[in-house]
Amino acid sequence: MRATILVRPKPGILDPQGEAVLGSLRQLGFAVDDARVGRVVDLELGNGDHEHVRAELERMCSQLLANPLIESYEVEIRA
Repeated sequence: MRATILVRPKPGILDPQGEAVLGSLRQLGFAVDDARVGRVVDLELGNGDHEHVRAELERMCSQLLANPLIESYEVEIRA
C-alpha cells in the first residue's frame, strides 16, 4: 500500500513561505489571491487492513508528521 499525506498550515496561522510565494507571484504579474505552502509525505506501507492502515497513518500524523495545533492534514491511501 502507498499513502500520501498532505500537511499545510491551518487558516489564520502565519505562513511566511506562503506569503513569500504570494508576493513573488504577484510581482511576476500573476493574479493570485492567496498562497499556502505545505509539504507532502509519501509512504510505502505493507499490505494490511485498510481501516488499520488508516488508523496507523492518523497516529503518525498526530504524533510526528503534523502539528495538530497549527496544521491540518489529508491522508490518501492507494493499493
